[in-house]
Amino acid sequence: MNELISQRWSPRAFDANATVSDDELRILLEAARWAPSHGNSQPARFVVGKRGTPTFAAIYETLRPGNKTWAHRASVLLIGCVITQDDRGDLPNIEFGLGLAMENIALQAVDLGLVAHMMGGFDKAAAHSAFAMPADVRPLVVMALGHHGNLEDLPEDLQAREQRERRRHPLSETAFTGTWGQSLFG
Repeated sequence: MNELISQRWSPRAFDANATVSDDELRILLEAARWAPSHGNSQPARFVVGKRGTPTFAAIYETLRPGNKTWAHRASVLLIGCVITQDDRGDLPNIEFGLGLAMENIALQAVDLGLVAHMMGGFDKAAAHSAFAMPADVRPLVVMALGHHGNLEDLPEDLQAREQRERRRHPLSETAFTGTWGQSLFG
């Protein structure tokens, strides 16, 4: 397996003094642009704010309180959105397209020595309103991007979560053959 995949994780400890350059941000968004999508519909759209800008502050204000305890230290906050229609009509499987684009950003971040953390904990209606999104646009996820920071900057409960062992379900519980539940790998 490629090390970019095994090294990717979602820390909450960001370096509040570090920045993501415009070149790095362009590379991250280019990675998203090249993600696969249903029928090459490319439904992913992004609202991007660098720390210290009004866009960052507006995205931050949509976050749930738990995410606000740490996300202010990120260098960049972005909202991953989908368009629901194009000139062909309603687009199918748009969440799939955005998910792949977000994962491309996360993996590209690892390659650049950055970290990324995706969040579902935000007010989607507030984000939609704050950025005057058209009716056919849906905000689905927020991502924090930046450089890994100090664990001690986090509240104690998050320090513990940050240090726990990463776990994934074994393939015997997720990959089946023949009938549901019959493990492909025994």
